[in-house]
Amino acid sequence: MVPFKKITRLLTSLFAAASLSMVYAQDKAENEPLPLDELQVFAEVFGKIKNEYVDEASDVDLLRDAIQGMLNGLDPHSTFLEPEAFKEVRISTEGKFGGLGIEVTTEDGLIKVVAPIDGTPAADADIRSGDIIVMIDGKPVRGMDLRDAVDSMRGEPGTQIVLTISREDTPELIEMPLIRAIIKVASVRGEMLENGFAYARISSFQSGTSNNLRTQIDKLMKQNDGELDGLILDLRNNPGGVLNSAVDVSDHFLEQGNIVATRGRDSTMDTSYRARPGDILDGAPLVVLVNGGSASASEIVAGALQDHERAIIMGTRTFGKGSVQTVIPMNNGGALKLTTARYYTPNDRSIQARGIEPDIEVKQRELSEPGQDGKMVRESDLAGHLSNGDDADSVEDETEATEGSKKEKLELSKLIKQDYQLSEALNLLKGMSLVRSRLMAEPN
Repeated sequence: MVPFKKITRLLTSLFAAASLSMVYAQDKAENEPLPLDELQVFAEVFGKIKNEYVDEASDVDLLRDAIQGMLNGLDPHSTFLEPEAFKEVRISTEGKFGGLGIEVTTEDGLIKVVAPIDGTPAADADIRSGDIIVMIDGKPVRGMDLRDAVDSMRGEPGTQIVLTISREDTPELIEMPLIRAIIKVASVRGEMLENGFAYARISSFQSGTSNNLRTQIDKLMKQNDGELDGLILDLRNNPGGVLNSAVDVSDHFLEQGNIVATRGRDSTMDTSYRARPGDILDGAPLVVLVNGGSASASEIVAGALQDHERAIIMGTRTFGKGSVQTVIPMNNGGALKLTTARYYTPNDRSIQARGIEPDIEVKQRELSEPGQDGKMVRESDLAGHLSNGDDADSVEDETEATEGSKKEKLELSKLIKQDYQLSEALNLLKGMSLVRSRLMAEPN
């Protein structure tokens, strides 16, 4: 039996140490008294668990669980990262990490898919945005901590894992065997769709994404023997990533003005990012494709280009993750990932729990992409999501090269026919380019 006084002393020391981190906040606001009644209840619960729970529970585990409980009660994106998890977060922003290549979140005690990442085992297995993972290797995930679920899906490259998926409009559970791999994400790819019209896809926003996009567009211009008549920027199923990368990508297409602003309770979190002169497309028409799997950094880009009327946003409403997570290193080598601000577009729109509404709504045809027709899980669907913050609801020989070119064109033609949203974007882009060329040809 652990004496109650010992527990009280332990918790008193704990809260005394924690109070040291509140000095800065106390300098900016009146010092509020500690909620002694609630602390007393906490100490009593802690003591009951230590003394009467069916299995012995360690102080360290209980305190870690208490930390996670505090964060879980805030919003789905605030969490405590153990040292190994913190290391993986740093690695993932550089574009290399182990696992399945899937962005997940929690909802009602289950694991929901935000989006798979292109070219990964998850994408190859046809895991889709909005899928619910109900079992991992036969083990139910209901009530499992998100970090534990992610850890379960990671492992040695080459080893197999079986995910049991529940999918809307599919009555039976789907078992999906996947082979773990080291995920090296090429965040940008590009290709010519037709003469003058190019396509660039960003699958996630990493530290090198902006430079990679510029390189891809330069290559496409060389393939086109000159400037492009228009570009489709595909941000569908892009779960986000590094803020500065989203700012730099937006800056590629803007000449001036705000790109995004962040505002939090603490004024030190209030920042504004502005565009620098120089449009990589020199004003050529731009269409941005989005859907319910486009989140966070993707929404920053879409919102900035939409507000500046630099691009037509096409597709379906985006995920609606408009909150800023600050990663604060801890003394034990871990980190606190804490929501500290909201994103606002140049027209002062909060993205949080609302998303970006496309200028032209185009749902994907079920024939080519079932389940991608707007019935995706979004930020506003997540339990405990952060509110919006305002009053609104929230080279070969010639013969070989020719044959290769024909084959490539056939593949592109097939891609466009299978991808209804892409096909519609190309049609719109052609119309925009035609109008632009006529306006430029008119005498002043």
